[in-house]
Parts: sequence; structure tokens; C-alpha cells
Amino acid sequence: MVNLLELRDISSANEARNNEPIFTDINLVVTAGDVVALQGKSGSGKTTLLKCIAHLNVYDGLVLYRGSTPMTYGIPAYRKKVAYVPQRSPLLPGTPRDFVNTVLSLSARSDRSMSTFQHIIDLGAAWSLDRNLWDREWTNLSGGESQRIALSIALALNTAEVLLLDEPTSALDPELVLLVEQSLLKDLRSDNTALKAIVWITHSDEQASRVGTRFIQVSGGNCHEQSLPPV
Repeated sequence: MVNLLELRDISSANEARNNEPIFTDINLVVTAGDVVALQGKSGSGKTTLLKCIAHLNVYDGLVLYRGSTPMTYGIPAYRKKVAYVPQRSPLLPGTPRDFVNTVLSLSARSDRSMSTFQHIIDLGAAWSLDRNLWDREWTNLSGGESQRIALSIALALNTAEVLLLDEPTSALDPELVLLVEQSLLKDLRSDNTALKAIVWITHSDEQASRVGTRFIQVSGGNCHEQSLPPV
């Protein structure tokens, strides 16, 4: 088994509350094939933990990707391999098409960029995203539309080995939830995609049981692995 991701004694504090600890000494190893269902009450620190892994929050301790720190790779390169998809997309200027064009402009080959963009749009269409939404301002998109757009970009770019998903289907209806779950798990199991593991925050025990291979409960400032799925 390849240790894709390793957390060693990760701690984080709330600066707005006199550095009150959010969690302390979190240890976790994520290997190829894992879908880590991360659960816990609101405010337990699940999102903060994902942001620490993505190197978006200040933390103490050590995050390792394939045995090296994010700084070793360079933070932009690290975030391509360990990609965070927030529950709510940030309010970016312009349209999703503008955002994708900016990302793909970094590609050395324009023909590859064009085919990748088409793949992104096609994946979104498979999740019932109208193609004209890519030209709508981010601020005019619904929560469910933004979620599906952000997910389709993260998945179709095909650079991330680890996806950090923060309630990625919370704004979707049940049929779309199942469709998105199936797409993510299909990519994870494919030999033709980069994706090798997922850390997935969900408040749904049913979803955790469907997608999870491991089950982590965040509570009391620490995380506890359960051997069985939620019931």
C-alpha cells in the first residue's frame, strides 16, 4: 500500500477565540484506494482539518504527501496533487469558463487544454449542468450548480491523486447525489485516471455507508476510526 497522505500530530486553534484549540494531535494515514468518510457534529473541525491538509489554514504538526511536505513540492504543485473542493465555491470574479480558461492557460499544449475543457463541460452535462451555465457569473449560480461545476473541474482536470471533498453533494437532489457518487468512485477505481484516494466530509450516514471504505469520527478535538460504517 502506498501512503499517499500522512498527518502527524496535526493541531489547529481558533485565533478569534484566544487560540482555543479546535483539535489536537490528529494522526491519520491515507493509502491508495481509500475513501475516508469524515463525520462529526457541526463545529467539530472537519472543514478546518481539510483546509489544514490543503495547506490553507495554519496548523502545527506535519502533513506529508508521498513522504514529503507540501513545501518540498511547492504549494501550487502540491495543491494540484492534493485538491480541496469546498462545500461552497468562493465568489470568484467572472464566469466558470473564465476560471477554467485561466487554469488551462498554464498548460504547455493548447490542444490538450481544449480537449480538457471539453471533458469538463461533458462531465458537467452528465450531471445535468446546462452548458450555458459556464458563461453565467458565479454570483448568479445556485449552490447545487456551483458544487457540480467545482467538482467537474476538479475531476476532469485529472491531476489530483487525493481529493478533499467538503460535503460535495449537500445541495443536490437524491438522484444527482447518486450520480455524482458513482462518477467519483468510478474514477477512483479506474487505472486511467490520476485519482487514488478521497477524504470526504458528509453528514449523511447513508452516504458514508455507500461511499466509504474507512470511517473517521471527529469529536472532542480528536479523530477516532471506526471499524464499521455508520448505521
